[in-house]
Amino acid sequence: MIPRERRDVVVLGGGPAGLAAALAASESGSDVLVVEREERLGGILKQCVHDGFGLVRFGEQLAGPEYARRYIDLVEGRRVAVSLETFVHSVRREAPAAARRAAAADGDPGFFVLTCVNRDRGVFELEARALVLATGCRERTDRQVFIHGDRPAGVLTAGLAQHLVNIEGLLPGRRAVILGSGDIGLIMARRLTLEGMEVEGVYELKSEPSGLSRNLRQCLEDFGIPLHLSTTVVEVHGKRRVEAVTVAAVDQRGQVLPGTERRVACDTLVLSVGLIPENEIAESLGLSLDPATKGPRVDQAGESQAEGVFVCGNALHVNDLADYVSESGEAAGRAAAAFAARNGAPAARGRLVPVKAGPGFLYAVPQFVDRGRPGKAVLYFRSNATLREGARFAARAIGPDGAPAATLLEKRYAALRPPEMERVEIDVALVPVDAAAVSLELERKEGLRG
Repeated sequence: MIPRERRDVVVLGGGPAGLAAALAASESGSDVLVVEREERLGGILKQCVHDGFGLVRFGEQLAGPEYARRYIDLVEGRRVAVSLETFVHSVRREAPAAARRAAAADGDPGFFVLTCVNRDRGVFELEARALVLATGCRERTDRQVFIHGDRPAGVLTAGLAQHLVNIEGLLPGRRAVILGSGDIGLIMARRLTLEGMEVEGVYELKSEPSGLSRNLRQCLEDFGIPLHLSTTVVEVHGKRRVEAVTVAAVDQRGQVLPGTERRVACDTLVLSVGLIPENEIAESLGLSLDPATKGPRVDQAGESQAEGVFVCGNALHVNDLADYVSESGEAAGRAAAAFAARNGAPAARGRLVPVKAGPGFLYAVPQFVDRGRPGKAVLYFRSNATLREGARFAARAIGPDGAPAATLLEKRYAALRPPEMERVEIDVALVPVDAAAVSLELERKEGLRG
């Protein structure tokens, strides 16, 4: 028989979202266990030696390991249980056992049972009332962006390059080309330069850079590293080791412009071509994913449409700041503890009001506002285009007749960029009882839709 351990809340992932969720759930009175597949807590922050973390949460400029250490110390101080180097094989929902069924409340959704494995305990099961998915995100690879050529040594993701340099103390090569201007790619352009590599340039398929403005200044401009927009890598050359890449200009549809190809000598190609939420477990539980974020649809507490399953951090949508990752983890952990405390009693969840992002938005999270959760609901959004001349944001409650019933928030921005996520708060009490939706509007300064 497989041994089983019971907890109120199980958190999957020991990065900034999972640690914040575990801390909040523990402070709310839950017996919490964090399951982490790596040998140490901290997630990706362990290898992020640059600063810029913690300005929102702690009011300080912290390096990644310092930020993670703050939360690790808080979690250890509450004696939250942690299971390291543990892999989750499967998750299922199970009805209350026969011995408890008679005492279970009507409508009891049962328990989550996780089949796990590690080298100390072998195969074992965890049983929990509430489950928090803080599984983070993963990088896209060269196979996902369809680069032609062989697969020689020297083609690696920006995250792997960061691990090699900052954790292993290894230099991946001598001359690098970076594809993609996401934040980690920009940061690695600077890091590799500081370690003595030559970074020939950063190439971006889009007509605008994909990273934060501060990283463009601090990582490229300050070090004289060229940024080539509307340009991509179309082929990798080399058998055993990268010898060169072919780059080419592209049109507005991303199609290569004939005659613009040129060969660039290098021994390393670093890919910074986007992140994808890790949601294999979410999908196995049947959670509905938002095609815009690639993460589950949730309410303002991170609860998914599957009762008792909460999602936070980069598993929900890819964030700019670890501070916001922790914020969503805290909300999910607190709500998970409240769910577990009901011990199968009928859900206290209110009516879910859909959040509908209109023209001008790349996406908005959460996808629902639960009227049964009083207080402020934090909304995160990205514009789908750069609005340099300013924009007006509005959140309105829409009545059952389709007409605006209440203005929840209006805010003006000097500028908006898709890479820079925005955060706003709305008062749930202002959402009418019969509201059909919360409509988000984004309008350019000159009055044209974004």
